[in-house]
Amino acid sequence: MNILTFRLGGEALAIPAEYLREILELVPTTRVPQSGSFATGLINVRGVVVPLADLRVALRIPHSPNTEDTRMLVLDVRIGDEKTTVAVLAEQVEEVTTIDRSSIGDVPPVGSPWPSEFVSGVGQHKDTFVMFPDLDMIFKTYSAADAANEKVPA
Repeated sequence: MNILTFRLGGEALAIPAEYLREILELVPTTRVPQSGSFATGLINVRGVVVPLADLRVALRIPHSPNTEDTRMLVLDVRIGDEKTTVAVLAEQVEEVTTIDRSSIGDVPPVGSPWPSEFVSGVGQHKDTFVMFPDLDMIFKTYSAADAANEKVPA
């Protein structure tokens, strides 16, 4: 399986490359008044307005300031039956590479700092473990909470 590896809060994450549309350097963000901490702004991607989300909120990863390595990943995710373009922050993009699907396992029930409902698996890549966030579930959950004007339980 082709994946993109990146870092958030020092954690190694990976997403299937099929989600990725493009990688952008930081672009100006328009803040959305009264938005939650997950999707706080909008960016312009070639004339299209795209919501910008912070996966660190859903995955309970500590926030750190943007650096020269920070990038915006423009992704296509499913929210319900609809494919939607979104952008997420990545503190550092590492590489597009291949991982054997058999090396991806379930999240251990004990000792994982991440909310299990938002993680589709953990795999070993090179000499480290990488976490696979369940992007569709994260965006579905946070979109439903936004629509109902509720907070997502921590």
